[in-house]
Amino acid sequence: MRIARTACLALALPLGLAAQPPATPPANPITTAFRGRTMALQRNLAQAFDSIPEAKFGYRPTPAQLTVGYIAQHLASDNYLFCNAFGDQKAQLPDKDTSTPDSLKARWPKDSLVAKLKASFAFCETAFAQLDDAKLADQVSMTFGGQTRSVTRAGMVLGHALDMADHYSQIANYMRLNNLVPPTALPRPTRAGE
Repeated sequence: MRIARTACLALALPLGLAAQPPATPPANPITTAFRGRTMALQRNLAQAFDSIPEAKFGYRPTPAQLTVGYIAQHLASDNYLFCNAFGDQKAQLPDKDTSTPDSLKARWPKDSLVAKLKASFAFCETAFAQLDDAKLADQVSMTFGGQTRSVTRAGMVLGHALDMADHYSQIANYMRLNNLVPPTALPRPTRAGE
């Protein structure tokens, strides 16, 4: 008898769920998905760089790899490169940030590097506010390494998310090599009642 009730419940539950009205999709589902993923990556990266001691900002696993400090300044620069293409709003950076070679910026103190990284994250959050799905197919100009080319805005949004994911993976590996726990490996907080 108990098996029969369980079987009936197993069959009825999907029917009951199917009868529920569908959730209203967001107005811009593609942009919303990219924004959600990007904001999660920003939180993880900010937490990672906050938790790495300043003494480790010169660390790199091998001479051929980037230092922690170089990754921080590189991410800030990349954020502006990508997020400037999201709409009409453009970042206004001080001359010191644009004229100083990357190799010198990589040696700035941790508090300066992390502040500049977080400022680039804040700019990207406001840049996302200009974006909607209808604008993703627009052509935008991207200048990199002295070369300018035309790309879709969607390409810049996707490139931004992939770039941050790549560098999060990189910094998470550096953290593990230094016996530090990356943010995504930390225990999740328990919810009330669990």
